[in-house]
Amino acid sequence: MLTRTYKLSIFLFLFFVAAAVTVRAQEFGGNPPSIKWKQVNVPVAKVIFPAGMDSVASRVADIVQRMNSAVQPTIGYKQKPVSILLQNQTTISNAYVGLAPFRSEFYLTPDQNSFEIGSLPWSTQLAIHEFRHVQQYNNFNVGLSKALHTVFGESGQALGNDIAIPDWFFEGDAVFNETQVSEQGRGRLPYFFNGYRALWDAKRDYSWMKLRNGSFVDYIPDWYPMGYMMVAYGREKYGDDFWKKVTQDAAAYKGLFFPMQRAIQKYSGQSFDQFTNNGFDHFKRLYTGKLSDSTLSKALIADKHQHFISSQEYPAYINDSTLVYLKSTYDHLPQFVINTNGKEKAISVRSVSLDNYFAYHDGKIVYSALHPDARWSYRDYSEIEVLDLKTSKEQRLTKRTKYFSPAFSNDGKNIVAVQVDPSGKNHLHILNAHNGALISVVPDKENLFYTYPKYYNSKQIVAAVRNTKGQMSLALIDIKTGDAKYLLAFSYQPIAFPIVHGDTIYFSATTGINDRLFAINTGTGKLYAIDHAGINKYEPAITEKKLAWVEFTAFGYQVRQNENNPTQWKALPGNAIPGGLASFNISALKRDSSTDVLATVPYKPLPVTNYNNAYHLFNFHSLVPDFSDPNYTVTLEGENVLNTFQSQVVFNYNRDEGYKEFGFDVAYGAWFPYLLAGFDYTLDRRALYQSTNIYWNESDIHAGVQLPLNLSNGRQLTSLNLSSSVHYSTTSFQEVYQRILNTSYTYLNNTVIFSNTIQQAKKNIYPRFGESFVLNYKTAISGVYANQFLAIGTFYLPGLFVNHNLLISGAHQQKAQGSTVSFSNDFPFSRGYAAENLQTMNKIGVDYHFPIAYPDAGIANTVYLLRLRGNLFYDYTRGSFNISNTAMATRNFRSTGVELYFDTKWFNQQSLTFGVRYSHLLDQNIFTGNTGRDVVEIVLPVSFF
Repeated sequence: MLTRTYKLSIFLFLFFVAAAVTVRAQEFGGNPPSIKWKQVNVPVAKVIFPAGMDSVASRVADIVQRMNSAVQPTIGYKQKPVSILLQNQTTISNAYVGLAPFRSEFYLTPDQNSFEIGSLPWSTQLAIHEFRHVQQYNNFNVGLSKALHTVFGESGQALGNDIAIPDWFFEGDAVFNETQVSEQGRGRLPYFFNGYRALWDAKRDYSWMKLRNGSFVDYIPDWYPMGYMMVAYGREKYGDDFWKKVTQDAAAYKGLFFPMQRAIQKYSGQSFDQFTNNGFDHFKRLYTGKLSDSTLSKALIADKHQHFISSQEYPAYINDSTLVYLKSTYDHLPQFVINTNGKEKAISVRSVSLDNYFAYHDGKIVYSALHPDARWSYRDYSEIEVLDLKTSKEQRLTKRTKYFSPAFSNDGKNIVAVQVDPSGKNHLHILNAHNGALISVVPDKENLFYTYPKYYNSKQIVAAVRNTKGQMSLALIDIKTGDAKYLLAFSYQPIAFPIVHGDTIYFSATTGINDRLFAINTGTGKLYAIDHAGINKYEPAITEKKLAWVEFTAFGYQVRQNENNPTQWKALPGNAIPGGLASFNISALKRDSSTDVLATVPYKPLPVTNYNNAYHLFNFHSLVPDFSDPNYTVTLEGENVLNTFQSQVVFNYNRDEGYKEFGFDVAYGAWFPYLLAGFDYTLDRRALYQSTNIYWNESDIHAGVQLPLNLSNGRQLTSLNLSSSVHYSTTSFQEVYQRILNTSYTYLNNTVIFSNTIQQAKKNIYPRFGESFVLNYKTAISGVYANQFLAIGTFYLPGLFVNHNLLISGAHQQKAQGSTVSFSNDFPFSRGYAAENLQTMNKIGVDYHFPIAYPDAGIANTVYLLRLRGNLFYDYTRGSFNISNTAMATRNFRSTGVELYFDTKWFNQQSLTFGVRYSHLLDQNIFTGNTGRDVVEIVLPVSFF
């Protein structure tokens, strides 16, 4: 017997709708109500921000206003104002622009690594990058995309844009914009090209589909550098309006199928394959003859079947023959490792962190770990942890702090760390290394931004610093006075990872198309270049005799070592880092009036007013269909800009019974618990009563509270969600049955959801350890007698091999004897059987998940198979049910079988997992007429992650 859990005819439509709507449920109601919101308005944007950030908001508003007119000619002139929220409670460095609803959010804590994003002021960097996405969405509302917008709202446009225009263009174009309008930008940073440079060095000529979709076994760069190279090459070769013409055609679906590829061919005269190959070659030629001189790389290159090995980062010498570093693989969680003469010994798994940085001193490691706020998802912390390598015990030194890049003093008694507060200001804090107590705050006289501070001596700190323009230098800072002695002239060349050995400071800096190692002698003031060849070098570590550093390869970050021989260094004239920033042969960066727009933006305050939290409260933005037979649903969705109020109007048609359901629900998330309320009305419900079909209408009014808690800590990811709602339900039967069947009753619905797991490595199917539980209790409190209790639990355990998982699950559901109404059924019945709502049900299930193959292969730029995996299962359900008013029957429902899952990406962009299940029923399927013991089901979709 063949059954289908979803109708295949509507699969692709549902897939794209789900892909287009970005769900940020974890951030709903993410800010505490104590925040007072202000706003700055300019014609192109409303900048909404917490009180006290007036200057940052004014700067963002000025930048987007000035930049808009300067770069519109290259994307289009359509303009719809956007709301930009400045979030200052989180420690995460990120931002987005999204539809449904149309808004942008900036997460304002800067990153420490200036190589990765650049050294421009963080709010400036976000403004020049993210506002390009605003312009993209404004100008991609054309043709078929506009028609979808007209019918389905903003989710419709998101659907049309996401199918037609790939993510590599969205981000590559935004990176080009940030590079063009500033003196820096990622398009000028060698670190940005590390991934592709490493692949070219290793002669890994992966297919376009593999580069687009990634891999579970090989390192693949993300779509940002790919996109920049394609966009930059297109601008360079075919003019500044090339992508404007291409994207207008693509978003309008001229040619319908593969519109982006067709448009590129139309305006370039090249096939899409030729265009992408030429785009890569334009940059690849820069590195000809500049490949790695590492013997390890050469050995790995020779093996064409060599996959990703591991990343080894932030090496530190314990002695000349022993290093400690952080090791990350696709199979295991990041862990601290000691390497003695080539032999590794794992010490401890690292707690959840925002980056891989750590510092070492005398048997101890210090680093910053991420700790979320229990309730407010926009607020989290970066807390200092100290790990003892001898005992593997870890101590949390600080709580509810925002510390970054901590490092021990030379005697190990103190710690220096960068502290970033919600206002955006940052300082160097000196802490007690034993208990985390604050000893002193180093004055910041020149409003510098500090990165990777290290103790130079007991009185001075050395750090790579950024000034208010985003230029960098290396500075010695007096701990008491804050006075800075600059060792290098300020420039836009990024600097990072200083390390001190005697009177010499080693560091990495950008020089042209490379990031190289340098050293400066603080006594003589002499600057030296340490290396002259190989791929970019970072994170130096020093002893009297040895020098270690990190290089990026196609197989992960690899630690390299050499003799520390200052006699081979090259003194640099003028004590200046040579090379400047490279354009990577893209003259288009400097050929129009939009070049260096930032220099023309004035620093001036703009009028600030209070933001009304109730503004556009019912902000209906999308009409979302969801067709899962037998239910056909259309939902009008709304959400305000602050993400504190969600609303939806729902219509559902059930094909089995023919009933029509109308509903309205709201959720308010600005208080400690969510407040929930809604109303549902159902017409023409149908059931068989005394051999006759009877019809009735139902109504349900409900209200409740929900409390989502994030209790994650250290290595554990833990959540607890508590909810309770009260429902008032009534039924209205046909007139002849009204007196005997009409019912009105009130019931409570209480739910507890708990999950606790460890982190997952990239190739792990499930967490190797963890547990999750769901408890639900419904009980009538007036009108009728009824209650139902449901408990579901799952335990995650390791299997025989590293990426295998054993899952043991159990469930129990009990309804009160004599219940006059039947509540909805969420019991996970044995697979293969029709799910029934019995009086009592108990289940035990065992699953064994395992990978089968990693094909890394696709078809026609449409579907790409990353992984094929299997699952062997056994389900045992025992259920009791009434066969008469006085008699109960008990039956077993046992099944065993196999599931085959396909982890795929569609159209080189959207992840989708689906599967096929074969179930063999060990007991009779008594509720479906015993039609067969073998059942095949298409399980679709499993996830959209």
